[in-house]
Amino acid sequence: MTESVTVRVPAKVNVQLAVGAARPDGFHDLANVFLAVGLYDEVTATPADTLRVTAEGHDVDQIPLDRTNLAARAAELLAARHGIEPRVHLHITKDIPVAGGMAGGSADAAGALLACDALWSTGASRDELLALCAELGSDVPFSLVGGAALGRGRGELLTPLTVGGAFHWVFAVADGGLSTPAVYREFDRLTAGTDVPAPEADPRLLAALESGDATALAAVLANDLQPAALSLRPTLTATLEAGTAAGALAALVSGSGPTTAFLAKNAEAAREVAAALLASGTCRQVRVADSPAEGATVL
Repeated sequence: MTESVTVRVPAKVNVQLAVGAARPDGFHDLANVFLAVGLYDEVTATPADTLRVTAEGHDVDQIPLDRTNLAARAAELLAARHGIEPRVHLHITKDIPVAGGMAGGSADAAGALLACDALWSTGASRDELLALCAELGSDVPFSLVGGAALGRGRGELLTPLTVGGAFHWVFAVADGGLSTPAVYREFDRLTAGTDVPAPEADPRLLAALESGDATALAAVLANDLQPAALSLRPTLTATLEAGTAAGALAALVSGSGPTTAFLAKNAEAAREVAAALLASGTCRQVRVADSPAEGATVL
């Protein structure tokens, strides 16, 4: 048996998050344009007598280390599907902001699936892994795939997108997390009594991605959850303003927040925006990363 398998998985930013009205099942239809960015967690799977999870790195005191961890649930799901016991030690090295709207937990789940598949030689097909990802959460399939994709349904139905160049980002990490369900509840409250349009991908945004044009992309970045996130965390407005004042082409809340994302003209501009954000005192830390990044990869 393989001694251990390590998988690297990327964070994501939503360059467009169009949200429809709440469905009868409580979820929302989405048009979710994902872009994987070069901030990574690593998940290492090692044979063990029982399933256990350990972690090191940024803010690991904020993640559960029991079977409620999404990586542990991924291992259990794959094991159950193949009729084996999930006897594995999952060690997560965190570098993706926790509870920050960048799909860190989803990335760990995708990493655990791929690592356990290799460790146990289950031979799961790509389609089977993607189906298991979708059972675990709306963002998990994209964490496996990486690159750029349009997510429909809850975000789990993916269509790969072409990206014509590198985009340079700065991410400002806020104090504390924001609950994704709470942000969606606030979205429902803010849009109550209004006619919420069916979510559609913006053709101008898809064209900007394909051309690799950062200025064109900046003009059409959009997140329908941003008003809800700002309603729950008004201090994020100062962070967005600080990054824009420092020369970012555009600023938005990443996913359900509270991490904020800033698109920069080039790598040098990204470093300048990062330094200004840190000096502004409006965020806890800043991270610079490029996109697109590849999906879950066995190291």
